[in-house]
Amino acid sequence: MMKDELLVISGATASGKSALALEAAKRLDGEIVSIDSMQLYADLPIGTAQPDEEEKAQIPHHLTGIYELDERSEVFRFCAEADGAIADIRKRGKLPILCGGTGLYLKALLYGLDDLPGDRELRKELDEQYDSEAGEKLLLARMKVVDPQAFEKWQSCRRRLIRALEVFMLTGKSIIELQQGRRAELRYKVKSFVLERESFELKMRIARRAEKMLDSGWIAEAEAAIAKGLFTTPTAHQALGYKQIAAYINGEFDRKTLLEKLCTATWQYARRQRTWFRHQHPEATIFNGGIEELLTAIRNRQ
Repeated sequence: MMKDELLVISGATASGKSALALEAAKRLDGEIVSIDSMQLYADLPIGTAQPDEEEKAQIPHHLTGIYELDERSEVFRFCAEADGAIADIRKRGKLPILCGGTGLYLKALLYGLDDLPGDRELRKELDEQYDSEAGEKLLLARMKVVDPQAFEKWQSCRRRLIRALEVFMLTGKSIIELQQGRRAELRYKVKSFVLERESFELKMRIARRAEKMLDSGWIAEAEAAIAKGLFTTPTAHQALGYKQIAAYINGEFDRKTLLEKLCTATWQYARRQRTWFRHQHPEATIFNGGIEELLTAIRNRQ
């Protein structure tokens, strides 16, 4: 790869992105930048599948385990930190390898943040009013009326809906309407690949990983995070699986049922990720293989 390029490995959770990125970093003299909004949190290493100490000793990883639970994960802040990490890696003559499954963060980093109007005070008011489970119900009801297009597109993403409401209140127009016709241009030169497994294979990988994470101490990790206020945090409460573990700790079901619920929730999330990467990243090549196939694909994209 050229020195001014980035390698991007994205895709659904449990698809094998991290292992592939680690091998690519070894072969291509690279360092890894995590594109995962939940791997940012230091108190959630098991449940968010952060690299372990052995992996970090082999290859430097950036943007993992750097936030406290009460810090808000924001796309604006993330992009600034990721840009800084990429610049730092390049200064040392290494290849930046972006790896992760938070599609919104990756798209913002590669294509830039939207330049639609914003108002800090208004956004603070909207966050206070709607950025909670109780507030989300009110938000959904409001957006269904004032901006049905945004409601249909982002009804499962509270933060995007709040941003859409902010834009509507400032412009009187739907954010969808304002975004139409804009030409997306990449901020970086990239060779980008979406790792996509067959559905049956991904379901098996999800099940194996969930069981391994439980055996590695995920329940104790969740218990400690909940005691520190996980479910009252601005964004860390969105981390996948912790609500199901909380219910298990409360005696609502047994461990076998917990595993089933974790697999179901993870599969549902993976399906949403797959849809995002298929439609939001025209720069990427769909890929299903190991390190040798990846290196061949990189050479073929010269």
